[in-house]
Amino acid sequence: MRTLLQRSRRAFFALVGSAALALAGAVALPGTAQAANILSNPGFESGSLSPWSCTGNLGSVVSSPVQAGSKALAGAVSSSDNAQCSQTVPVQPNTTYSLSGWVRGSYVYLGVNGGASTWTSSPSAYSRLSVSFTTGASQTSATIYVHGWYAQGTYYADDISLDGPGGGGGSDTQAPTAPTGLTSTGKTSSSVSLSWSASSDNVGVTGYDVYSGSNQVLTVSGTSATVSGLSPSTSYTFTVKARDAAGNVSAASNAVAVTTNAGSGGGSGFKQAAPYLFEGWGDPPSPSTVMSATGVKWFTMAFMLDSGGCNPAWDGNRPLTGGVDQTAINQIRSAGGDIVPSFGGWQGSKLGANCSSASALAGALQKVIDAYSLKAIDMDIENTDEFENEAVQARILTALKTVKANNPGLKTIVTFGTSTTGPSYYGNRLIEQAKSLNADIDVFTIMPFDFGGGSDMYGNTVNAAEGLKAKLKSTFGWDDATAYSHIGISGMNGLSDQQENTTPAIWTQIRDWANGHHIARLAFWAVNRDRPCPGGGVVSNCSGISQSNWQFTSITAGFTG
Repeated sequence: MRTLLQRSRRAFFALVGSAALALAGAVALPGTAQAANILSNPGFESGSLSPWSCTGNLGSVVSSPVQAGSKALAGAVSSSDNAQCSQTVPVQPNTTYSLSGWVRGSYVYLGVNGGASTWTSSPSAYSRLSVSFTTGASQTSATIYVHGWYAQGTYYADDISLDGPGGGGGSDTQAPTAPTGLTSTGKTSSSVSLSWSASSDNVGVTGYDVYSGSNQVLTVSGTSATVSGLSPSTSYTFTVKARDAAGNVSAASNAVAVTTNAGSGGGSGFKQAAPYLFEGWGDPPSPSTVMSATGVKWFTMAFMLDSGGCNPAWDGNRPLTGGVDQTAINQIRSAGGDIVPSFGGWQGSKLGANCSSASALAGALQKVIDAYSLKAIDMDIENTDEFENEAVQARILTALKTVKANNPGLKTIVTFGTSTTGPSYYGNRLIEQAKSLNADIDVFTIMPFDFGGGSDMYGNTVNAAEGLKAKLKSTFGWDDATAYSHIGISGMNGLSDQQENTTPAIWTQIRDWANGHHIARLAFWAVNRDRPCPGGGVVSNCSGISQSNWQFTSITAGFTG
């Protein structure tokens, strides 16, 4: 979390050269008259990808960083997918077109299928790319693309322009046939998977738009899609429309009505009272002793960090298995409890920041999942290296999406700081990115302390949680009950680093509010500090205030959601 109590958080270039040499073959021919941008949604200001299609569903629209306007494209590159986003448009034969755009990231490419391309490496700022190409003698369409490079992190693109005359003289007015056979191929409490039969077109289908009711929710290039971020026990009606290069849109497919699965508590179906326990700091107590005295069943185990080379280890230096952490976990499970490991924290060498790609990070998470047969994982996203790094945010969310898909039933939690009124800029961005990436996060946990919020820790905690609820509602379209059921609170018992004082009475109020609003998770930092030392200050093995041993843990054990 922060400082001492801040949770003690401790062949490619050859290919690039070939791409650059390929540009030497581009021929500059006289420009065309009446040049105008013929791309649709070139700056992504619509807030959706349509009519762009992105491989692996790795593209999303983000509000930062942008070159101009309020939106831009983000491509969450993986080690096996360069997150290529493309758009097909009608063009005229034997005509020169000028392609340009603003990009940001490591090795970002802009080009046309079968023709010229260009690239740049500008990881920290937008730079402008431009290239020209000439259509063939019988060419009537062109596919423009932008993509990153494998394992090089998220790229961004904005204000892409293809200047030249529109194709076909407006002659292609024939829409594709409507997709047929739309059906649901699977569902959870928060997602529905769909498939359909392909449409046909006189020129060619370039994409499919998926609708929930009258709202377009996805654009894909293939004949299947998964719509995420849905509410449990709720009926949705889906249709699909096909689109061609000239912008002609088909009639809607058959409608399919799907009711999502039930989730306990009206949301993720996950309830967890899990105070932090840290085996590397603060005179760690025997977990079985604490469990016997308080009735608590879950612990959040801190912290899983990088021991080098994207390899997970407790605190970055204690072994993943066979050490004191596994001994504590064995005790907890022998007493009928369980654990959720927390990855990251305020300081130390973090997997999210140091793994080279989302797939590499997912592999590291999977090692821990396999080692302990986990039911849940928590990503504690803090500080400038993760929380305030947009590419790392996307890497973490994409990795969580991957491990959730590969481990049915696994619950995913993200934990981050907050203001007294709700998420900050980077917290809001994290939530928006989770939606854009369809990451299907189960619990968004805020840490309502160390925000200089004054003495009213109950009021500030409730206000921060209500601000989070409002953001979840507006981003995912949830009702109040569903939004609350995706919220977690992780407090700090006794004195915080900024001398904010959460007393046992205040923590009881917070717990009662959490139960009354049926949120998903309640935690605090930390069981190591859940001992009295009035006047002791902010230290690792006691709370700095008057209390009973394990009093905050006992209160937390009364959280039922």
